[in-house]
Amino acid sequence: MLIRRVTRRWILPDQPREAGQALLLRLSAKVLREKIIEGQRFYLGFLDDVLVGVSAMRDDSHLVHFFVGTRYQGRGYARQLWLRTLQDPVRRANTRYFTLNATRCAVSVYMRLGFRATGPEGLSPHGVLTTPMALTLPALPGKRA
Repeated sequence: MLIRRVTRRWILPDQPREAGQALLLRLSAKVLREKIIEGQRFYLGFLDDVLVGVSAMRDDSHLVHFFVGTRYQGRGYARQLWLRTLQDPVRRANTRYFTLNATRCAVSVYMRLGFRATGPEGLSPHGVLTTPMALTLPALPGKRA
């Protein structure tokens, strides 16, 4: 529910209608369960017993979902969720390079997290307007990248 609520509020207003409706279908509980079975790793951010954020990573390098509830935005929860999300791929696969496709409303958020645009805004294969972005972490001392 959190993902779909944030999508309706922040993402759909900037999207072509058909692409927005298809995006909501891809964010159904059934589809997300299938993604988990396929190997996407999901991370949940809680404040006490309230779910405030959800993120998901594919292939230990591509951020496919990143949502923080509207009432919790601007309070540091996105940064905390991102730091938790990147811990596993860094530990498990020594990932230093992360990618994502940001919707218009999220570009500035990702920039504050250290991502930079790697191309212009354009239509994704699903017809959603996104900007490709990437983040390179510095190499760990004593480790080769």
